[in-house]
Amino acid sequence: MIRSLRIIAANPLSLTGLILVLLVVLAAALAPWIAPFPTHNGAIVDFAYANQAPNARNWMGTDLVGRDIFSRILYAYQISLLLGVVVLAIATPIGTVVGLLAGYLGGWAEAVLMRIVDIFLSIPPLVLAIAVMGVLEPTLTNAMIAVTAMWWPWYARLVYSIARSEREEGYVLAAEVIGAPTAHITFREILPNCLPAIITKMTLDMGFVIIIASSLSFLGLGVQPPTPDLGSMVAEGARYLPDSWWLTVFPGLAILLAVFGFNLLGDGLRDVLGVDE
Repeated sequence: MIRSLRIIAANPLSLTGLILVLLVVLAAALAPWIAPFPTHNGAIVDFAYANQAPNARNWMGTDLVGRDIFSRILYAYQISLLLGVVVLAIATPIGTVVGLLAGYLGGWAEAVLMRIVDIFLSIPPLVLAIAVMGVLEPTLTNAMIAVTAMWWPWYARLVYSIARSEREEGYVLAAEVIGAPTAHITFREILPNCLPAIITKMTLDMGFVIIIASSLSFLGLGVQPPTPDLGSMVAEGARYLPDSWWLTVFPGLAILLAVFGFNLLGDGLRDVLGVDE
């Protein structure tokens, strides 16, 4: 652990990513206590302070009904991180199991499973998510389902490529010789060698999930008002550019901050875990 932190600390960009991610996580976790106006995360109006530019009272200004932008961004981070964690917690195991079975078993299992994966990968991710959300009601839960539906194939493809190269290694052949069951070989022998690549990809994907989720909300297909969401906040403010620039600029910077942090941290973990490019 100490050695890993030293490797990250030795790289200024990786260290910057770690700091940014910690700031985002702490902002989301401590939102009820550090938000200047915690009640502004819901259906509340304060027309006396409506559409005000950044000032001493409201550091990032207020929206069209007087809600504090900074407070809403802190709560929006909760939604973004929750969605990212849930999506990856579901998509990663599904894709990993599919990739392991296809990569190790080969034959008809490989052909069937990887053709299914190829079908999903042939559809642009955002288009697939929009198609799913077009059928379902736009809610946070359904947004998670939509993003998960487009994300698991990437893990299946990653793990498949690793498992396929590992199935001819000596330790796998030795396990087969002593009669180890398929479940033991795939999950106890091959899977540990896939974990560094999986962990690195999960870190990088947190940023991409936030972008996709924000894109769905920007299109009105994700989290619905009055729940604060970075994508919907950008969409609401875009209609009033350039006069009320703060309505869009600060939520957009919040997305940039989170995505940039996870990407830099993922690059650092790639070095720590020795994952090939």
